[in-house]
Parts: sequence; C-alpha cells; structure tokens
Amino acid sequence: MTALSITGCSHRFGPVQALDSVSLEVRKGELFGLIGPDGAGKSTLIRSALGIHQPDSGTFTFFGEDRKVNPLVVKDRVGYLSQQFSLYEDMTVSENIRFFAEIHGVEGYESRQRELLAFTRMEAFGDRLAGQLSGGMKQKLALACTLIHQPDLIILDEPTTGVDPLSRRDFWRILTDLIRQGLAILVATPYMDEAERCHRVGLINAGHILTVASPGELRESLGKKVLELIPDEPRKVLAETGVLFPGIPAHLLGERIQLLIPSDQNPEDLINQLSRHGITIRHWRELDPTMETIFIHQISGHT
Repeated sequence: MTALSITGCSHRFGPVQALDSVSLEVRKGELFGLIGPDGAGKSTLIRSALGIHQPDSGTFTFFGEDRKVNPLVVKDRVGYLSQQFSLYEDMTVSENIRFFAEIHGVEGYESRQRELLAFTRMEAFGDRLAGQLSGGMKQKLALACTLIHQPDLIILDEPTTGVDPLSRRDFWRILTDLIRQGLAILVATPYMDEAERCHRVGLINAGHILTVASPGELRESLGKKVLELIPDEPRKVLAETGVLFPGIPAHLLGERIQLLIPSDQNPEDLINQLSRHGITIRHWRELDPTMETIFIHQISGHT
C-alpha cells in the first residue's frame, strides 16, 4: 500500500524553479530517503506535500486520500518533524510531550508518553527542561512529540543536521525500530551515508528527481567500482592518472587516490601501467562505490 504519493509537483519562487514536475511515492513500512545537497528542493517538496506551501501544480495522496479533498488526513495520520522543530525550552520533557498530545486531542496520553520516553531512552529526563538537553536529546524529544498521536507516516526534514555522530547513530536506530513497527518514514537528509540505511532513496538536485531506487540497485546500475591507490607522491600521481587513464574520474582523499573504473576492469592492468611509467603504488584495494560517488555520477549524467 502507498503511504504517500506525489505526482507532478512544481513550485517556483520568483525566477527560481525550486521543483520541476517531481513525482515519487513512499510505501507503507518503508524507510524512504530523500537525498540531496542544501538547496536541492527537499524541504520545499515536503512542505508542498503537507500543504504548508501552495505549489504551482501537483497531486498529493496520503493512504489513498487526496490531501486537497480531505486535509484532515495529514493531521490524523502524518507526523512531521521540521528542520526548526519548536520545543518549549522553559518546559520539561514531559510537559512538551503533554502539550503536543493536547494539540492532537490525544486522550489518556500518559501511558503513550511513558512508552515514548522508554522507546527513545529518555525515561530519566522527563523532569528536565528541554533547554537543558543536548542537541541529540532535543531531536529525540522532538521525535517523541511527533509520534504522540501514533501517526502511520512520519516525515522528517533533515533531523540529524548539526547532531553529533553518536546521536545520529542512535536516532537512526530509533527510526529502524519504527519501521519494524510498520510505520512508513520519509526522511530528507544531505548526508549521503544515511542513504545506506534506507530501503529506497530518491536522489534530488536542483528541483529534479534524478533517480529512485534501492542503494543496491543504484550500485548495480552504476556499473563501476572504486580503485583506491596509496602512492608515494599522491598529488603528482593524481595528475599522471588524468593523462594515463583519460575518461576515468579520479580524486584525492588525503594520501589516497580513488579512481572510478568499470566493474569488469582488471585493476592490476592499471597498476602495471602505472608501474611501467615509474609510479610506485604502496597499496591498493577495490571498494564498492559510496552513495556520494553515485550521486556525483548521477549529477554529471544530468548536466
């Protein structure tokens, strides 16, 4: 079953075409990642789907119901965590949850509150002021407030931006647990490594969806692998690879050089060619392409 279907969403801010005929769907029980850099159109698409923005065109269906026909489907079945989620810092953790429960008309919320505090591992912080929480704990509290009315779909707009790595990992563990409970999740993020955790991802750039697929399908369709080299003189060797291997993208990462080569390419042939030109490679290995590599390749194919 489809939890969210977006068809033909276009939105312009003055001369800027923020979204151009964007279509995608999020399935029930799926963790769908909307992946792209800042300014790609992620937040605009989410706000258009929820009715916060009024796009120039587009159809938005939640669990088979058109939002324009039944706007209450969003309030009743969707939880939304925005980039600037407004916690009340002079209220405690428990008071914030109670406030959002009352907004959604949740009766007998106390047991649900206890459940959410346990689920987010914040039982010991119910009486702490929200303003005294760390960035990661604030995000977990914001998620608890988003979940208080038991939505079937949650939409998260860059929930881990500015959060430390350990808190990011903990937050994603919570999202994985929510998927096991049957929720659908749409999460927008600029972090390419977070795409690895999703069932499917939509790569978005400059208001266009470049592709929608699982991480595994994206790697397979790329048809390439990464050859990583550690030479004696990385910068000099990087220049040499551009001459010796025209058409093979290469970039420098510290002392390492990474080449994006065809998946059927024998890397030893390239190593031997470098050796014949007097270039010593101290170590080399093959790697699967990262989501960042795939995204850059997708952009180059659409420009």
